[in-house]
Amino acid sequence: MLETTIAAIRPADETAMAAARELHGRLTKPAGSLGALEELSVRLAGLAGACPPPLPEPAAVAIFAGDHGVHAQGVSPWPQEVTGQMIGNFLAGGAVVNAFARQAGASVTVVDVGVATPLPTQPTALDPAVLDPAVPDPAVLDPAVLDPAVPRLVSASVRRGTRDFTVTAALTRDEALAAVQTGIRIADELIDAGAGILLTGDMGIGNTTPAAALIAAFTGADPLDATGRGTGIDDPTYAHKVAVVRAALARHAPDPADSLGVLAAVGGLEHAALAGLILGAAARRTPVLLDGVIAVSAALAAAAFAPDAVDAMVAGHRSAEPGATVALRHLGLDPLIDLGLRLGEGTGALLALPVVTGAVRVLHEVATFDSAGVAEK
Repeated sequence: MLETTIAAIRPADETAMAAARELHGRLTKPAGSLGALEELSVRLAGLAGACPPPLPEPAAVAIFAGDHGVHAQGVSPWPQEVTGQMIGNFLAGGAVVNAFARQAGASVTVVDVGVATPLPTQPTALDPAVLDPAVPDPAVLDPAVLDPAVPRLVSASVRRGTRDFTVTAALTRDEALAAVQTGIRIADELIDAGAGILLTGDMGIGNTTPAAALIAAFTGADPLDATGRGTGIDDPTYAHKVAVVRAALARHAPDPADSLGVLAAVGGLEHAALAGLILGAAARRTPVLLDGVIAVSAALAAAAFAPDAVDAMVAGHRSAEPGATVALRHLGLDPLIDLGLRLGEGTGALLALPVVTGAVRVLHEVATFDSAGVAEK
């Protein structure tokens, strides 16, 4: 599956991009007056191979959840049980991501790809559908897949949390591959159900530590520059966290040319699955709106698998985590908004969604000088 997905990823269509630039020049506005929105719409035209590109709707948020063996090293003040508890909150509609998704009319799919503790077994307030992790058949898709009112849980656990990467590799190559392929399957499922844009989400106590390790491994950045304070840690814990990342990279010496190997050595199951989601979206020429530092660390892995996958990526926001800026710079992506966010879950991507939609809607709905009878300069 991974090989065929990578083989399907193609560069942006230059003809469609040129048509979008030409159209912008004829719309009733001064040339370049929409700034970064114009180039964004051009990129999306290139991805779709059409001008104007399809409107990026409906939107689907995929939250991949997993736990981390490195949590045992004291890199986070939060207990690991919070990962599973927050999944219950997502399904009950009570998290920030739910509030923002309701505002945007986006569906929320939560994927257990490696949570260490038992998930809530009692029905939630919204009684989400629990779907089988097998490859979906588009002919029998549940119509609730994109229902914005009902968050749903997909059970696709590869293992109950990663191993402690200060001791051994976080995952085997087979486990990392299984997580990547889970992400590809979720992308296919959501796109087959009609999603016009995918948004990345994540949940996992301690997951900024493997994110920092991935960013340092793929970009060559010093761990001090790639590592942030996550959910909020004091100075001694932060110094320890940087040392943990540095030691893991020294122990495993991951090769950035071997994306699967890097994910297995120092990644997380949610990071690997997000890389798969991005690859799956790119193969289907569907935009994927990246959230924060977890998403952009996964995006580095996706780009190492298939450099042209970057054409499908839109950076939703600049996370307050310093590694996010390092990763975005490496990918050549400019974030749409910068609000000092560091929550994750998909929240920053959801806030940026109207910007993406607006960029495309301009090409669909704004009159040209000729059609409007407006004189040009």
